[in-house]
Amino acid sequence: MKYSVEWKDNALQLLDQSRLPHEERYDVLSTVSEAADAIREMRVRGAPAIGVAAAYGVVLAARESEGGTSEVRKAAIMAAIDRLATTRPTAVNLFAALNRMSTALARSEPADITSRLLAEALLFHDEEKEATSAISSNGASLVPEGATILTHCNAGAIATAAHGTALGAIIHAYRLGKVKRVIATETRPLLQGARLTVWELVNEGVPTTLITDSMVGHVMHMMGVDCVIVGADRIAANGDVANKIGTYGIAVLAHAHNVPFYVAAPFSTIDMSISDGQQIAIEQRRETEVTTFGGQPVASGGSDVLNPSFDVTPNSYVTSIITERGILSAPYLSALSAMAKNQGRKRG
Repeated sequence: MKYSVEWKDNALQLLDQSRLPHEERYDVLSTVSEAADAIREMRVRGAPAIGVAAAYGVVLAARESEGGTSEVRKAAIMAAIDRLATTRPTAVNLFAALNRMSTALARSEPADITSRLLAEALLFHDEEKEATSAISSNGASLVPEGATILTHCNAGAIATAAHGTALGAIIHAYRLGKVKRVIATETRPLLQGARLTVWELVNEGVPTTLITDSMVGHVMHMMGVDCVIVGADRIAANGDVANKIGTYGIAVLAHAHNVPFYVAAPFSTIDMSISDGQQIAIEQRRETEVTTFGGQPVASGGSDVLNPSFDVTPNSYVTSIITERGILSAPYLSALSAMAKNQGRKRG
């Protein structure tokens, strides 16, 4: 399998995740509008992959603006950045990528706008690849021998630049001979666990059991789970974690059953500008994702529908946060602040 996001032949190539597991199709996008639609429609998904796709989307906007004056081009590219920023409000990697691209645009000379933006997008992509590789290794070190691991949603290679975060750690631990079985939740309403996580695990030969979201407590109580590893779309300065809806409930159940609950995410997912999870914007998605299944209506009409794409897990339920720079434990505010300062020194 190729990476889920690639820059090739002056175009953005994406694995269309909405078609998995039945069809492995790669779309070639040549305009920023196409890139924005792909992010909004979740044909590309997963916080790191969204960030990388958005960075390349800015490059597409630069290519589309070629031929205009420097002022006109920069205005058009900034408009494209603003448009990309509206596609998914929760995943902070999107905004980290767009901020990087905006800074690169401001520093570009008129003759090298496109080349400067492409260089920045490629660098951002490479950094994400390196981060997920380190996260996979760091996360695997926490997995005990003969482990049964539970994971929710999809945080594998297709959701990142490469390797994966939570699923990257799980697969790396499996290759080290440490994993007996992975329990994957279906992840309603769009079934990212059933469609995507199981697809990745089975392709890697990992023994996998698919369960419905409502089975988690029963499985922990009756079958036993050695640890939970999930990804994240945004982590606040105090260690509160926004991830796929249902994560909070799993964290509470893990706490009740004395099961370690680990969050695996790159540094780019940490948002030090917000003090806690209550400040994280939660994306609300279409009612039809809940009221239909496979395009067919399944719900009785007449009721309101609530469909948040994410929830926030308080830091008190998080055993450790696994990053490319190390494994953090509470108190998270001081640990994350120290990591952010070190990151700032390296960039300075």
